[in-house]
Amino acid sequence: MLHLLSLHYTAPERAAEPFIPGHVAYLERHHQNGTFLISGRTVPTSIGGVIIAHGVDRPAIEQITAQDPFVVNGVAEYTITTITPGRVHPALDSLLAPGC
Repeated sequence: MLHLLSLHYTAPERAAEPFIPGHVAYLERHHQNGTFLISGRTVPTSIGGVIIAHGVDRPAIEQITAQDPFVVNGVAEYTITTITPGRVHPALDSLLAPGC
């Protein structure tokens, strides 16, 4: 399963600034354990960011997003879209093995 995580600021972008180091550590932790495949800022950055996650079910990804320091501190929230891949580029086959 794949999850498209859209992060949206719920406060002015400046309000998130004190929590950036914790947010970056959160991203790094989940990239290192393989849950987050891609993460990045939106353009414009004032909207928030996007993450593509895999390898966990919906309840697990809901728990993971709830731990983001931006969410914990009330400056952002996630919209989660769960995707069951129908077609996958051959370059991603091994990464997105059945059951992911």
